[in-house]
Parts: sequence; structure tokens; C-alpha cells
Amino acid sequence: MSTEISLLVNPRSGRGRSAAVALRALEHLRASGIAVTVLVGRDAAESAELARQAVARGTGALVACGGDGLVNLVLQAVAGTPVPFGVIPSGTGNDHARMLGIPLHDPEAAARVVSRGEVRGIDLGRAGNRWFGTVFAGGFDAKVSERTNRLSFPRGALRYHTALVTELAAMRPRDYLLELDGERLDVQAMLVAVGNGPTYGGGMRICPHADLDDGLLDITVIAHGPRAKVLKLLPTIYSGAHLDHPEVTTYRARSVRLSTPDITGFADGELFAPLPVTCTCVPQAARALVPGG
Repeated sequence: MSTEISLLVNPRSGRGRSAAVALRALEHLRASGIAVTVLVGRDAAESAELARQAVARGTGALVACGGDGLVNLVLQAVAGTPVPFGVIPSGTGNDHARMLGIPLHDPEAAARVVSRGEVRGIDLGRAGNRWFGTVFAGGFDAKVSERTNRLSFPRGALRYHTALVTELAAMRPRDYLLELDGERLDVQAMLVAVGNGPTYGGGMRICPHADLDDGLLDITVIAHGPRAKVLKLLPTIYSGAHLDHPEVTTYRARSVRLSTPDITGFADGELFAPLPVTCTCVPQAARALVPGG
């Protein structure tokens, strides 16, 4: 591991917990002999520019202290470069940390991954002109994410659950055209998720078999059904047991194009692009700091 890194902090992440998490991680890193440059942007645009500048000047690693949105911003800067990225999780979902095996609630342990861990090459997804690390949501799940981001109350997981119930009441079947490596499929579904990693939404294992270095995206399609059946199926996503339901179909492809009206896709919890959109797996697009073997 390099003896110099850049630590990008979102102090508003995790309902304001990120500043305290960053301080604990910073103390560990400096005690380990690592020179740390702390970067704090006033907004997402300034944070993105600080990340880009750190990579351009050849920082030893770019580490995100925040949630999945901040990690996604870091991915835009490091993808396709030799600069590794790390994660000190302090957000609500922390799905990047989950997929990389980074401790979720122990800033010092996460910092030890930065100071003593290994560098692993991983695939990234690309949707339009943006990179994503976890899952691209292109259906009912995107509507829930969109509504969650508009709500200011309640906080945490309850906000997501409130949005889910509201969107469930308005749910209707959607006709999708999927193009999987050029093969066209017409499907009627409530949800189409494209996974580079296995989870989204704070641990929902929507694409449980997604592999970070197989060069493929995992696509999970959940057919539309009665609301009572959907309500029974949704909790099983946390364990990955939804794959046992007849309403669920999975595919693997290097590239998938999703087309359906009136959906704006989300990835890594961030607003991405209106459909239609093409998601592509780019093998070994980034280098991640992960726990040592």
C-alpha cells in the first residue's frame, strides 16, 4: 500500500455521522505512517473535481468516506487508471463496502483495509457514459429509489420502506424490451435489475451470484404479479431466496439494453439516466483495496 493517500469525505453522509467516522479512520491511517490529504467538497460537483485532481496528480489511493453515492463519484475518477480506491463506509446502504468485504461499523477496521489490505482488480458496469459498481435499477426499484430521495422524513431505512409502500400501491406491469448481447427479449415485469455486484438498498441481494471479476453482468427480472404475492416475495430478496420463486428469471450477459417508458434508472443509489439505456460490463476497470488474504 502507498504511504500517501487522498481521503474524500462527505460530512453529511449517514445523517452527519461521516465526519466522526472520518476522524477515527484518519487517526488510524496517520498512526500507521500514511500521509493523508483530506478532501471535502461543498457539493457533489466540487467533490468530483477534487477526486479527479487527486487521481491526476498520482495519489497513492483515493479513499471514499461516505455512502454509496460518494463511492460512485470516486469510481468516475479512478476507472481505467492505476490508482486504487478504498472505502470507509459511513452511509445508509454501504453496498460497495459489502461487496468488497469491508467492515461496515468499525472505522478503524475499515482503515486497516486501506493500510494493510490487498489491491484487487474488479469489473465495473457502465451505463451510458457513467460507471457503477453495484446494481443498476431499471423498474419498480428505480421508482422506489426516486421517491426515497425526494422524502425528507422519516430517516434511514424507514424512509425507503415508506417509499416502497407508496410505489407498491401505484405499481403496474411494464413491457420491456431487453437486448442481451444482441438477443432480443420481450418481457412484462415489475423490476429489471442489472448487477455488477450482488446487493443494493442496504443489503438486498437482488443479484446474489454476481461476480466482480467474471466479465459479466447478472440480470434479474421479476415478473409482475398480484400485490399480495409481491409483498411475500420482496422480503426474500435480502437472502437471495427470491431466485426460487417462479416469477423470477435471471440472465448473464456482457451487455444489456433496457427499454421501457417512464423509468429513470438508478445505480449505486444515484440518479443515472432515463431508459432506454445500455449497461455494459467492463472487465478489470478498477482496482479496489480489499481485506488481505
